[in-house]
Amino acid sequence: MARLPRNPQIPSRQGVSPSCVALPSTKPPPWPTLLDFLAERLHAVDRDDWARRMARGEVLGDDARALPPDAPFQPGARVYYYRQLDDEPTVPFEEAVLFRDAHLLVVDKPHFLPVTPGGRYVQQSLLVRLKNRLGIDALSPIHRIDRETAGLVVFSLRRQDRDAYQALFRERAVHKTYEAIAPHDTATAWPVLRRSRIVEEDAAFFRMTEVPGEANSETRIERLQSRGAWARYRLEPLTGRRHQLRVHMNALGLPIAGDQFYPRVLRRPHEAEDFSSPLRLLAKAIAFTDPVTGQTRAFESRRALDWPD
Repeated sequence: MARLPRNPQIPSRQGVSPSCVALPSTKPPPWPTLLDFLAERLHAVDRDDWARRMARGEVLGDDARALPPDAPFQPGARVYYYRQLDDEPTVPFEEAVLFRDAHLLVVDKPHFLPVTPGGRYVQQSLLVRLKNRLGIDALSPIHRIDRETAGLVVFSLRRQDRDAYQALFRERAVHKTYEAIAPHDTATAWPVLRRSRIVEEDAAFFRMTEVPGEANSETRIERLQSRGAWARYRLEPLTGRRHQLRVHMNALGLPIAGDQFYPRVLRRPHEAEDFSSPLRLLAKAIAFTDPVTGQTRAFESRRALDWPD
């Protein structure tokens, strides 16, 4: 319900874009008031909290006017609200802006910070932090990396440019390089090209797994350096499946240091973070031909992975 195209005249608040819900067109409506509908259908927020939000002007109609707690239910209307969390955990690490021009913003993301709001994180997401910091409401990521992964994230600054940049990733016209620290493997002849079919795991929605079938993922992996039981690897994904690098390294018997999901679940998504043990995976470099300006773009993270003890 929150993924409908929204009215661009509805502003963001505290860096958070409004969520949009279309009210059912059922007649006569089974809900006398909008508050009745919200309390029943969006029950993650309780009725009293919805009433308080409406009284504060945080629930809007398509004309951008606040809808009070006694607003009647209007079949087929669109309603906007702002996602907020009362007990959001703080991510105690800072992002760094590496580049900005009229079209692009390139940011070095720390570990543990999600790119966009979701789950337990709204204000503590990279997008919302940057909107609040820079005051750019049209800011939009043109790709994503996992919350646990550090490194480069590229944003579009103008709505009219967004699709052209996102098409680069859809068409695999971007060269991405990652680094990871994982167990030192002396038996494998490097580099390795790992190809497999990756799907969501049936028993755990937050994990991916390899299954038999036509490959839908491909990663080139090379060992760069070793230090005792650990080694630093360069990973070049040729496809973009969720958790692809983590799954491929685990399948090679080389789970990435600090991985909480592979080979076994050590901490589920809702559980408290251990900030002392980050996933040693870094989005190190990205390069592409800019579809808007025609320039060759190449960026590199200034972060470095810590070796495990």
